[in-house]
Amino acid sequence: MKILLSSYLFDPSVGGIESVSKILAQQFAAAGEEVRVITQSPGDGASDPSYELIRRPSVAEIFRLLRWCDLFFQNNISLRSLVPALILRKPTLVVHQTWLQNVRGGIGWQNRSKQALLRFATNVAISKAIADRLSVHSIVIGNPFDETVFHLNPAVARDKTIAFVGRLVSDKGVDLLLRALDLLKRDGLSPDLTIVGSGPEENELRRLTASLGLDKQVTFAGQKSGPAIAEILNRHLILAVPSLWAEPFGVVALEGIACGCIVVGSEGGGLKEAIGPCGLTFENRNAEALAAQLKRAMGEPALQATLRQQANEHLVKFQSDMVATTYLRLIKKIMA
Repeated sequence: MKILLSSYLFDPSVGGIESVSKILAQQFAAAGEEVRVITQSPGDGASDPSYELIRRPSVAEIFRLLRWCDLFFQNNISLRSLVPALILRKPTLVVHQTWLQNVRGGIGWQNRSKQALLRFATNVAISKAIADRLSVHSIVIGNPFDETVFHLNPAVARDKTIAFVGRLVSDKGVDLLLRALDLLKRDGLSPDLTIVGSGPEENELRRLTASLGLDKQVTFAGQKSGPAIAEILNRHLILAVPSLWAEPFGVVALEGIACGCIVVGSEGGGLKEAIGPCGLTFENRNAEALAAQLKRAMGEPALQATLRQQANEHLVKFQSDMVATTYLRLIKKIMA
């Protein structure tokens, strides 16, 4: 089968959608399908030999590729390629990776257009939270993580306490995490925190760290990738995911769980579905609640053991081959 996979962002861009698209392209190709990927991300590095990667295709090239494929797989909706697919009446599967709204929470003409066109495609939501917000029926299939990279490493000593992994932007809530650490001082607790990532808020977060007197507890580790992140996670007891906004899902939570971390994350949106029974959640934007859950995760060994015992059963649903197999079964139903 010829699958055209569209991912607006792709390697070398770094993020959840990029990693999911790369995993699915590799897995579809490994299953014997012929795969081509189109993206708007620039780059000139060597691509994976198992599939063809086309960067920044013109509209004419998009039409040509759509005529070539048997099925159009759109990993997050984009009108630029969805409209041509529907014009050509190509079987189309749209995976909804986030909310159909603008950054301020409103619904503009573009999102209204997307909603109107969804009834002509098969729709998949990455979480029940996303599915509940769509105007059409959708099938829930959680995002995969790369278990070949993110797994327990017995050779690494778990000698650190809290890690954060993500872009340093306001929505990710690192400032909330720092304020929670400040609150823990009241209980005589001063856990170390490793912040992995970079972004426009880094300087402000460094200033906040200094103003709260947390310099000796907090390490800014910079941006890391793959194996380096896995090693850091294996060294830490807790992965904090303190997002201020309602996360659509949370592959980073899966990666933390796979590396043996207890995840403490905000409960809004689909993040709690990624955390499952392997961590603790707290009310978004509530520093007191975050501090309380961090204290529990640090101070209750029996709780830690219980949460870790459930990791394997939870993670198997999100392993890359399992997710790809689920998609391929759905694709065969669409094509039947």
